[in-house]
Amino acid sequence: MVAMSGQVWVSLISLGGVALGGVLSFLVQFATQRSAERTEQRRQQTELSEARRAERLALRFVEVGAEAERAAFSRPREWDDTSAWFLTTQDAMNRLWVAERLIRIQFPLPVHDAARKYFLDLNRTVWEGLPDGESVRDYLEDNRLAFLDAARAVMG
Repeated sequence: MVAMSGQVWVSLISLGGVALGGVLSFLVQFATQRSAERTEQRRQQTELSEARRAERLALRFVEVGAEAERAAFSRPREWDDTSAWFLTTQDAMNRLWVAERLIRIQFPLPVHDAARKYFLDLNRTVWEGLPDGESVRDYLEDNRLAFLDAARAVMG
């Protein structure tokens, strides 16, 4: 009976070891799964944050571009560096210049190249004007649309 009792104890201890190992294995797998879920959630939040930042930047570029286009449309024949048109336009063009540089930082180069072409056309139109008979809208349309299409392709 004493020998049987020792065998029972060995079996019970073995069974306890298996149960303890199973519980520990479950806990490790559970913790690993939770960690992986948190990591994936942070990655998705980071991607969403970057996408929203890109959207805000593109929106800023479009808004300031529209403001600069309005300045090009309302460009007086005669102006100097003290006129209200010049002061308002200079501020808009400075903000557009900054937004264009930020596009280079945030977006791939093809998007920046399109934004740069649009900026240069708009800058020329605002400060130098267009020859008589040329339309501001028609002159800027191709590069504006090229930028919008390139940004849309990147942002999905």
